[in-house]
Amino acid sequence: MTKLITAAMLYDFVECPHRVTMDLFGDPANRDKISAFVQLLWDRGSIYEKEVIAGLKLPFTDLSRYTEDEKERETYAAMKRGDALIYSGRIRADDLLGIPDLLRKENGGYIAGDIKSGLGEEGEEDRDDKKPKKHYSVQLALYTDILHRLGLSAGPHAFVWDVHGREVPYSFIALYGRQSPRTLWADYEEALAEVRAIVSGTSITLPAYIAGKCKNCVWYTTCLKSLEEADDLTLVPELGRSRRDAMIDRISTITALAAANPKIFLKEKKQTIFDKISSSTFEKFVARAKLVKTQGGAYLRAPIKLPIADKELFFDIEVDPMRDICYLHGFIERRNGDNKTERFVAFLADEPTIEGEVRVFDKAWRFIKAAMPTAIYFYSKYERTIYRKLRAKYPHVCSEAEIEDLFALPTSVDLYSDVVLKATEWPTRDYSLKTLAKYLGFNWRDKHPSGAASIEWFNHWVTSGDESIKQRILDYNEDDCRATRWLLDGIRGLH
Repeated sequence: MTKLITAAMLYDFVECPHRVTMDLFGDPANRDKISAFVQLLWDRGSIYEKEVIAGLKLPFTDLSRYTEDEKERETYAAMKRGDALIYSGRIRADDLLGIPDLLRKENGGYIAGDIKSGLGEEGEEDRDDKKPKKHYSVQLALYTDILHRLGLSAGPHAFVWDVHGREVPYSFIALYGRQSPRTLWADYEEALAEVRAIVSGTSITLPAYIAGKCKNCVWYTTCLKSLEEADDLTLVPELGRSRRDAMIDRISTITALAAANPKIFLKEKKQTIFDKISSSTFEKFVARAKLVKTQGGAYLRAPIKLPIADKELFFDIEVDPMRDICYLHGFIERRNGDNKTERFVAFLADEPTIEGEVRVFDKAWRFIKAAMPTAIYFYSKYERTIYRKLRAKYPHVCSEAEIEDLFALPTSVDLYSDVVLKATEWPTRDYSLKTLAKYLGFNWRDKHPSGAASIEWFNHWVTSGDESIKQRILDYNEDDCRATRWLLDGIRGLH
């Protein structure tokens, strides 16, 4: 019996090709327990979909109560009748199976739509270069492909109804941009071909360690064990799947990389024989492989100049991406480099609403301005991105120039981008704040600290009002801020 290809498979393929392999052929007994955060995503997505459907002011055909076979039969009957909007349909053609949230009649045919509890596009909210999400587009393209094969398509486009109730159009033939001949349809066709090859067993995928993505996957423990046993190259920081795959025929392990002579792999114009890997990048990976294998100490590979200030702020925010709300701004304040002077200042929204978000943003902004002059430290560009977004949503709090000036100050330091990546090396498999701070001896109070977990805690708190959960959120944020300070001090002590 032919294995049907679904939208969920394509979504997972975009996130991690090996996830498709494991779901198809892995031993279910080796799956990790579904994380509370992932379960929350599913639950919130289901709740939001029901809220959207319950609030529809348009007539629609509801097929959600039918079984799978009945649903498919009723979907075709509804389209044959020409029903204007069909909810929870099921369509199939050849080896493709689609369960779109919505099918809408347009110009004598149908287009597909999905209800998403996240944003319909990716990119900063105050910019014009937002683009469709690839993992959404491949799902919508599969539905569109099925409709086309059935002779029921209204054209090469679809839509998402996102968390803000906006309809975000997805065109499968529009070019990415003036400089790119690529289309979303090309992405879909490429992903479909790869998934078909995985399903048929003609394509063998390999696990890869991708910091920030792997830890919420049910195959994390199994894959990590395989990677460690294989001495896999993706356990070298920033090397990643595509670079591993480019190198694997010549260099297949960290041990081999650590022993490699970079000169052997050089090509013209400071390039290597490996696709899109420059000689300087390759030399960096060789050095990292040596450090990982020898478990040598972290060190500076370039001089650094950090601001000296009487007052320092260590800054971390927490965001609920499903509600699209920044609910917590936390600061550790230190004076004269003396840890005994530290105090934690936090601005936490009491409810997940626009009113709560703007209130704590306004308080946090006033706190930062009152603290000037000060050095400000944060980890990654995320804080700047979110503050730009908040400024665009609430322009009465501060101006665009004020935000840009704050993050452009020589005393505003992104420890990750400006220091860790540019000037340091560590014997770790990634450069996350938690990994580096723990390497330096810092410990979080919570047994399972993570940004994903804090989102689940926030949801638990706003639904239950449990003050102990509120305190857990604050403690976690305080530890993140203090870990940033711990990392700064650790970097200052590197040779």
